[in-house]
Amino acid sequence: MAKTLPKVDVLTVGVGWAGGIIAAECAKNGLNVVGLERGGNRNTEDFSMIHDELRYAIRYDLMQDVSKETITFRNKLDQRALPMRQLGSFLLGAGVGGSGVHWNGHTFRFLPYDFEIKSKTIAKYGKSKIKDGYMLQDWGITYDELEPYYDTFEKTCGISGEPNPLGGKRSSDYPTPPMKNTVMTNKFRDTAKKLNLHPFSLPSANISETYTNPDGETLNACQYCAFCERFGCEYGAKSSPNVTVIPTAMKTGNFELRTHANVIEIIHEGGKATGVKYIDTLQGEEFIQPADVVVLTSYVMNNAKLLLVSKLGKPYDPKTGKGVIGKNYCYQMNPGSTGFFEKERFNSYMGAGALGQVVDDFNGDNFDHSNLDFIHGGSFVVSQSGFRPIASNPVPPGTPLWGKEFKEKSIKYYTRTIDAWFQGSSMPHQNNYLDLDPTFKDAYGVPLLRMTYNFTDQDRKLNDYLNKQSDKVMKEMGADTVVNYGKLVDYNIVPYQTTHNVGGVIMGDDPNISAVNNYSQMWDADNVFVVGASAFPHNSGYNPTGTLGALAYRAAEGIVKYSKSGGQLV
Repeated sequence: MAKTLPKVDVLTVGVGWAGGIIAAECAKNGLNVVGLERGGNRNTEDFSMIHDELRYAIRYDLMQDVSKETITFRNKLDQRALPMRQLGSFLLGAGVGGSGVHWNGHTFRFLPYDFEIKSKTIAKYGKSKIKDGYMLQDWGITYDELEPYYDTFEKTCGISGEPNPLGGKRSSDYPTPPMKNTVMTNKFRDTAKKLNLHPFSLPSANISETYTNPDGETLNACQYCAFCERFGCEYGAKSSPNVTVIPTAMKTGNFELRTHANVIEIIHEGGKATGVKYIDTLQGEEFIQPADVVVLTSYVMNNAKLLLVSKLGKPYDPKTGKGVIGKNYCYQMNPGSTGFFEKERFNSYMGAGALGQVVDDFNGDNFDHSNLDFIHGGSFVVSQSGFRPIASNPVPPGTPLWGKEFKEKSIKYYTRTIDAWFQGSSMPHQNNYLDLDPTFKDAYGVPLLRMTYNFTDQDRKLNDYLNKQSDKVMKEMGADTVVNYGKLVDYNIVPYQTTHNVGGVIMGDDPNISAVNNYSQMWDADNVFVVGASAFPHNSGYNPTGTLGALAYRAAEGIVKYSKSGGQLV
């Protein structure tokens, strides 16, 4: 029998960026907060031997153990979904800090267009621009309303950057200057300017100089060691929850962190949550943790899974289009081009996760879509995150994939290639969604989450268009051989693509088509807040973390308001 613990004011399920921000802000306002994290604790001292590509980048030592909990996947409704037995297309973090530990540090703001995408698209191009089956909707919040929270998140993280000339208005500059440029990033920047594009420095959570944030947490200057993505930063130079918001929460004395606490159910009755049930995975004991406010702050997949398992909110049905939990699951695609240079060499073994240059001329509605059979676009990037030797073996077409010639050309082109690539946006489709698998369960007896997803005609047409743009720029950069990433076929969950999954518990201003309001508060249970990229009704041409952080600060503000007066905030 589960042991019932004393009630707390606020409970977070997951302690990454979202959970850390909620904990810090609520604890600073005098609320008693407990954070339940299913993984273990870790900090910069735990990363002292982190420069091990095989252990962390290939064998995923920081990631979720899919032998205990995973998802099932299928492309279409008439297929049987099977479990993902090994991490591939995306990497699910585990442990304190979550995916905020192993991220690269790209910290974008979504475009004003994104938040009002349906209304702005119709106003400019007419209703026919939105094709049948695509479930486009506005977010119920505008860029201008969210801008102060973006500003707060960037100052908490110490983001290094310069304004996007095609982005939304800013209330202040980035708190630290842009990162250094290299021969590679300067080549892209100069070429973009020559083509009348508008390059800017990639906004980076790899900090360009030592910085102390408004909460008094100090981050160090990046050493450009090239061990960012899939690694923790032992030097405290990559902004993560572990060196920012979690220490801030701890210092208040109002926050308790419990690790190895796997939440398996939200307990609720009469339109309110009373707490959660969780398993101490080290001891095998079950506990019930009552709380006045329950906040889901885990990864996209787990936020949706917990609501579905707990029968909280109406599940989405792709046949009728009714229901909201699991709806609008979106991903990304990555068009681009690799350039091989015979006479130039680059120090590509050095770098940082978010060292790069960006062009936004092909993102959002920054270009005319009148004669194009798709909407939105993608951010165009040349980044120098560091070629690590196991995973980086670029060779020209026609090279054997093993043997003497492969080895010779791998060595030759290791420092003679540049990738120019897009983060392509992802529009929601009625057949792409999340629900519970009817067959498979996790190690704790809970049904696995089932993902039904495939690339759409919108994705394929956008991918082809962006490939042409990257080829053009790469040729102008002087590459001797240009190879683009090719056409989209069916989505495959095996090769890595991005960990930029969104949707499933989406935000809006209409309870009939959204799960949460613009404070991330559930329409169906006003003391439940669901915070994270699960709230995104579609995915933009960027990494989601900056927008996730902004929404988390807004949600924290809402939770503090709710603790005083209760009720729906919108």
